[in-house]
Amino acid sequence: MANVSGEKRTDAGSRVIRALPQKIYRALLDPAAVASWRPPKGMKGEIHTFEPREGGRFRMSLVYAGTDHALRGKTSEHADVVEGRFLKLVPDARVVELVEFVADDPAFAGAMTITTTLTPVPDGTEVHIVCENVPEGISAADHQAGIASTLENLAAFTE
Repeated sequence: MANVSGEKRTDAGSRVIRALPQKIYRALLDPAAVASWRPPKGMKGEIHTFEPREGGRFRMSLVYAGTDHALRGKTSEHADVVEGRFLKLVPDARVVELVEFVADDPAFAGAMTITTTLTPVPDGTEVHIVCENVPEGISAADHQAGIASTLENLAAFTE
C-alpha cells in the first residue's frame, strides 16, 4: 500500500544458499531454470519470451497448480502474467529486472524493480532480493511468503 508520501512499498528477503554465486547467477538467467524455481509454492512457471541480456525482455506466466487456491490470479482467475526487461546484469553478483503484471486491476499496475544480489559467504552465497515499488494489490504478507518460497525453490534448484 502507498504510504503518506505517496511512495510505494519495498519488500525484501534473503537466504544463504549452499552454492557458488556463479551457479546461482546461471540459474537466474536460464529460462528453464527460472520456470522451475521462480514460481512460489502452489504455482508453476511458463516462459514465453526470455532474452537474458541488458535491455532484453521476458514474459512469463505463473499458473496456479490447481483450482482451489486462496488468492485469485492477477491476470486471470488462475494465472499471473509478468512482462519485464533486464535493466542490469553484473555477472555472478547482481540481476536487476523491471517487472509489470499484465492485469486489468489498477491495484496491480505499475513497474516493480526486482534486484537480486549474490554475496559470497563462508557457507555459500547470500541471495538478497529487494522488490521496489510493489503494487498495492499485493499484500505485504503474501509477498513476503512468495519471496521466501522463491528463495527456498532457488536453494533446492542450485544446492
